[in-house]
Formats: sequence, C-alpha cells, structure tokens
Amino acid sequence: MIETYMKSISHPVQALIAGVFTWGLTAVGASLVLFIRNVNKKLLDAALGFAAGVMIAASFWSLLEPAIEMSQKLNIPPWIPPAIGFLIGALFLRLIDFILPHLHLQSPMNEAEGIKTSFRRTTLLVLAVTLHNIPEGLAIGVSFGAHGADPQAVSILSSLMLAFGIGIQNIPEGFAISMPLRSEGFSREKSFFIGQLSGMVEPVFAFIGVLMIEIMHSLLPYALGFAAGAMIFVTVEELIPESQRSGNSDIATAGLIIGFTLMMILDIAFK
Repeated sequence: MIETYMKSISHPVQALIAGVFTWGLTAVGASLVLFIRNVNKKLLDAALGFAAGVMIAASFWSLLEPAIEMSQKLNIPPWIPPAIGFLIGALFLRLIDFILPHLHLQSPMNEAEGIKTSFRRTTLLVLAVTLHNIPEGLAIGVSFGAHGADPQAVSILSSLMLAFGIGIQNIPEGFAISMPLRSEGFSREKSFFIGQLSGMVEPVFAFIGVLMIEIMHSLLPYALGFAAGAMIFVTVEELIPESQRSGNSDIATAGLIIGFTLMMILDIAFK
C-alpha cells in the first residue's frame, strides 16, 4: 500500500514525506528523555554505534552500489563517478565542519570547532547535531531523485528502505542526543526540543537533494557518491569517536555491527 501510494506522487513530495518520517522518528527517540530519569552510558554508546553501522551500510548498498551500476552505462570506467562524488561529498562536509561553529556533546567549550563565535553552548550543540543530519537528508533526497531518473538502478522500495533504515537509527540517535543534554543540566523539555530539532533539517535537505537530481540528471552517479561520502565523513568524524569516548568500545562496536547487518538485510531483501 505504501509503495503504491508513493508511486502515485511526485518525487520531490516522496522525498519530503520520507524526510518528515525520519524527523518524526528522531523526535520519538528524543522524547524518551521525558520519561527516563537516568540511562546507562553503555546504552548510549551502543545506540551511537548502531547509528554508525546503519549509515555505513546505507552508504554502500543504497548509494554507492547504484552509483556504480549507473556508471557502467557511461563511456568511462565505472569507478570514476562514484569515487569523484564520494571524495567531493567528504570534502564538502569537511568544509562545513571547518566553518560552522559547533560543539560535540559532552565536550568542553574550549573544544568548540569551526569559526570562533560568541554563541552560547546550547546554540553550538544544536549546530553540531544539525550538521550531523544534513547528509542523511541529502541521501534520502538523492535516492528518490535517482529512482525517478533510473527506476531500474534504484527501485522505489530501495529508496523507502533507505528512509526506513535512517529513520530506525534516528530513534537511538535522538535518544543519544537528548539524554546527554539532560545530564548537562537542561530541563527535560529543552533536552527533548533540542534532540528533535536535530532531525528538522532532514526533510529540508531531502527536498534539496531530490530537486538537485531533477535538475542535473547527468550528474546522478556523482550525486549518489556525494551523499555517501558525506554520510561516511559524519560517521567517522562524529558517531564512531563519540561512541568510543567513554571506554565502552566493545559495546559500541557490537552496536555498529548490528546496525550494519540490519541495514544490509533491509536493502538486499527489499531491493
């Protein structure tokens, strides 16, 4: 039923709906702070590891693999478009990371990154989690745009599974964002608000991503690689180090393996 309905609407609207869905699941995860007083740090690290695993798996099966398949139809070596797009995506996120003022959760103010500003700690934390969710929104938008441009390479089910996988990992991710905010002294309501706010950029950038593909069909394999590079950058730069920071490396790694396996199964089973 969902597949049939999604096929009946335009690709930009498909991407927007999928982005709102992932944002909603971020809010679900963040809302747990309203009901849970304390949480074991091991659980938070496992949640961050799980999110990292999902993003790594989605980067290949939902983005790089179809980019390679599309590139085989071009008169160039098929590795060139996804490789170029991947590197540009990672460099783009590195540039934003370098410019945008932000502060990672549980980091002291002197470790704030980006251009030096007088922003308050709360603002810097919001910017950090917002930066993290930009690639996820782009990946969703590019995937639905790719389906519109080449349905044989990217099926509607594949795009839906990408959105579903990102949404599922957004639940523990929203939880992993809101709970540390609570431990830093924010009220439950403010912790929830900031936690769900991190997912608000996903429908926005999903819409931007699909419009980008609608305008530039010829760059589709590059765009898929770009989204994958951006997701891997955020995963390696933020999620994995944060999950390992408290010494719970075994639990965080187990979460990553489970997240990777789940996303791999979803993408292959519903391709």
